[in-house]
Amino acid sequence: MSLDQISIMLAATNWSIAEKKKTIYEESAIKKISNALMKSYRHESLEGLTLVDAIQRLGIEYYFEGEIKAILDQQYLKLHVGVEHSAALNETALRFGLLRQEGYCVSADMFVKFKNENGTFRVELSEDIQGLMSLFEASELRVEAEDILAKAYEYSKQVLDVAMWNPHQSLASVIGHTLKHPHHKSLAKFTAENFLSDFYNRKSMKKELTQLAEKDFYMIRAIYKEELHQILSWWEDLGLFKKMNFARNRPVKWYMWPVATLPDPSMSDVRTEIIKTVTLSYIIDDLFDIFGTLGDLAVFTEAVNRWEFNLVEQLPECMRVCFKALYDITAEIGQHISAKNGFNPRHYKENDHDHVQWANQCNAYLVEARWLNSGYMPSTEVYLKNGVVTSGVPIVLAHLYFLLGEDGADFKADISNDCLSIVNNVAIILRLWNDLGGAKDENEDSNDWSFLDSYLNEHKGSSVDSAREHVQQMISDTWTRLNEDYISPNPFSIPFKKICLNLARIVPLMYTYNDNHNLPMLERHMKTLLSLD
Repeated sequence: MSLDQISIMLAATNWSIAEKKKTIYEESAIKKISNALMKSYRHESLEGLTLVDAIQRLGIEYYFEGEIKAILDQQYLKLHVGVEHSAALNETALRFGLLRQEGYCVSADMFVKFKNENGTFRVELSEDIQGLMSLFEASELRVEAEDILAKAYEYSKQVLDVAMWNPHQSLASVIGHTLKHPHHKSLAKFTAENFLSDFYNRKSMKKELTQLAEKDFYMIRAIYKEELHQILSWWEDLGLFKKMNFARNRPVKWYMWPVATLPDPSMSDVRTEIIKTVTLSYIIDDLFDIFGTLGDLAVFTEAVNRWEFNLVEQLPECMRVCFKALYDITAEIGQHISAKNGFNPRHYKENDHDHVQWANQCNAYLVEARWLNSGYMPSTEVYLKNGVVTSGVPIVLAHLYFLLGEDGADFKADISNDCLSIVNNVAIILRLWNDLGGAKDENEDSNDWSFLDSYLNEHKGSSVDSAREHVQQMISDTWTRLNEDYISPNPFSIPFKKICLNLARIVPLMYTYNDNHNLPMLERHMKTLLSLD
């Protein structure tokens, strides 16, 4: 992000003149950090990797995209000339993690040198706590059948678990944060506060990084507050919650989905558009789960498939209002994409992509409704295949794909297409976490089957605890497939793939309920990021 772009965004906020002057003054921090990055690039030093890692953990990488790419390209080339061979554990793991999380194709074979002749990690590594934390972070980027990283995960976690409880361990709190919130599976904007407090060995540029991160936080929060004001006005004007008072009414919570998936401040227009898709997904889900009779839901689904108003004329008012909102908002989003990117996905070739995606989702909702009406308990395989669609992930990512201006030819309506594996795996993570949560939103009153129900029905005699352990392992395994989707060649751009990862990252926050059916972790972040009372 250039300084001109920063100034434009500052001008769009409601800060005082004094605040804006102070912020522009602190642009000097950006220049100093940029200079430090380029100096490390010229000297090919470890300091550059450490600085890039700190920048990314603070969620301010959009200020230094060019510098970061130059450093990582340089580090990637070093792997091919053997320079990496003599590096210590921390440097090796840090280089591997930074490259892989940016989509570079790097082999985990670089960790073989840290094993002994028996194939286990060398005993002396247990004394290198910083190196083991970097190894643990690198292991979270493993793909399927990557045995060396699977063993690295087990080894580093075991040693760090012990070290964390050592009363003489000065890095105990840092270790705890690393194990609980590995960077690859966390959202930088949500964990930056912990990282700032753990600035244990980041002496270089510490003042400038802290200064920029704090000022960026206040700038972002001002942008979020303005967006939230627009969204709440839109939601009030739409009036769906008045006609559908049985449905959930939590636009502030729903706004956290785009906040998490699109952290770049320049993506404001995408955040304020995609929230409409997220909102409709929640509302239509409640329509199927709580209100509609099976006959009415079948008619509603047919209307969505055929995209015809006349089919809903005899339905209850709330269903007619819902269909009209779906029809109108879909058209509005298509027009927005057309104005911004020069094409409308609704007119792409013979297929209306938005229409087909919504039809798929309603068809899947209807399948669930029929299961419940008949008392049919699906197998875990059948349940999960349908649950991928009802998760809402395919429809949200389809809209995000087009809002980003990507080529519509690469996003097929059929979610089973191989190139959409990345979408499928994000949806599996969301569906399993949702079912694992074991609680509903405060306004939701439905009796859906869950994956746990299907699993226990298939595995007679299994305990709920063993079923939950199985689901947790499935989530972990799905992450390894998602990692592979991210680094493997496919038609999707790195920005879109990062959105997919971010969507998977926020899922635990959205579905980790406490005994009071609240989401304490999410609520804390909402108050902080959105400055809520």
